[in-house]
Amino acid sequence: MKRRNFIKNAALTSAGLAIGNSLTNCADSESKDNKSDVAVSTNKLPLVIATWHVKNATTKAMEILQAGGTALDAVEQGCRVEEADINNSSVGKGGLPDRDGNVTLDACIMDKYGNCGSVVYLQNITHAVSVARKVMEDTPHVMLAGEGAKQFAMSKGFQPEDLLTEASKEAWEKWKIEAKYKPIINIENHDTIGMLAIDKNGDISGACTTSGLAYKMGGRVGDSPIIGSGLFVDNEIGACVATGLGEEVVKTVGSFLVVELMRQGKSPQQACEEAIRRIVSKPNSNYKDFQVGYIAVNKKGETGSYAIHQWFSMTKFQDGVNEQNQSDYYIKKQ
Repeated sequence: MKRRNFIKNAALTSAGLAIGNSLTNCADSESKDNKSDVAVSTNKLPLVIATWHVKNATTKAMEILQAGGTALDAVEQGCRVEEADINNSSVGKGGLPDRDGNVTLDACIMDKYGNCGSVVYLQNITHAVSVARKVMEDTPHVMLAGEGAKQFAMSKGFQPEDLLTEASKEAWEKWKIEAKYKPIINIENHDTIGMLAIDKNGDISGACTTSGLAYKMGGRVGDSPIIGSGLFVDNEIGACVATGLGEEVVKTVGSFLVVELMRQGKSPQQACEEAIRRIVSKPNSNYKDFQVGYIAVNKKGETGSYAIHQWFSMTKFQDGVNEQNQSDYYIKKQ
């Protein structure tokens, strides 16, 4: 079942706002000796995890890794699978447009050395994640935007094409009848394909790509292409990628926060949970009205995922098993 079907079936709870305690200090971490506790369990590698139900994407990434490819190649090729899938209305070709009918893409990629590349508000180019990699490898910059990003992509051989499919255009035309603009908890309105991989050498890379919030204001950019918010990789510690309402992820620099919590000794699961608590515990947070989810992996190949609401999931390919796992979530713990 496609992940969007899970989201559509999710009902918002009416539980009251629970203001949590602020993040505890580093002294409460279970372990601080990260340098002596990062040995990789080779029987767990290679490893791929991704947001939502994307088994085709993780299969492609694992094929790259098992053939001896790098984690960087794996996450790029895995994300490209979803970008090319016109049935996925939140990524690449077929993505839902902004309120003016323009499909605009955001993406970023980050390698084991901390190098990174990003594109924002990219139009008419399907594989935004590959353009982001070209920005990383072929320019002195980290981020290119809009028409400049498009012209750069074309100079690298990417062919422009209309990304607005008939299905997405029809959905946009229906939306225009009332033109109500409020983020709701479902896949169509805010989602990202985020992928993290560890190759046979124990090196980590990550990528994420999205068409962003459906029917957004023209020019809107979310967390996905912002290094530290939508994605962060530290090859000595681990990596994290975010999905959901990007504005809320940016406010806490969420992916960087998760990696730093792992640096302090927390497991990937504990770090994801703490990062979500950072969001929901903000005064006047309206977290009942939006979704945010994180997935993370550490240097040992341990993984974690957590979200505000039910029905967020992570696809994991490890030890020959490619499976979707429903994530634990905050709302039920109120």
